Amino acid sequence: MEILAKNPEQTQKFAEKIAAQLKPGDVVALYGDLGAGKTTFVSMAAKALDFSDRVQSPTFVVSRIYSGGGSSSEIKYVHHLDLYRMQDSTDVKELGMEDYLEQPDSVTFIEWPEVAENYLPEKTIRIFFEILSKNERKIHVQNLH
Repeated sequence: MEILAKNPEQTQKFAEKIAAQLKPGDVVALYGDLGAGKTTFVSMAAKALDFSDRVQSPTFVVSRIYSGGGSSSEIKYVHHLDLYRMQDSTDVKELGMEDYLEQPDSVTFIEWPEVAENYLPEKTIRIFFEILSKNERKIHVQNLH
């Protein structure tokens, strides 16, 4: 699936569409350059999943966990990882990546997942962001249910 989002509102609608298809235990790997919209997308998806916490970039803390979700949702936690500062797979292992990926009531979003490819489940949902202009993004999704 691929879209051309010409403004943040179109990105929001797309994030809502993706969020509606997420299931507990899903892992979503987000690829793209700095400023491509990865953290913004996580924020939009979390909001669509009925999480009220303000999503912030976890670049310097590596991970953030948001809890709440809607009372009718099976997704109780959103794990948001940013591996930008990870040097290699040893750093990823020390982070305890498996612990995040094995949470049955969570969805895990991973920014800069390239260094963790060996840890990602086979059915990882992969979303690629390409900057076309200040507000336009091409967003390509692989492995969505």
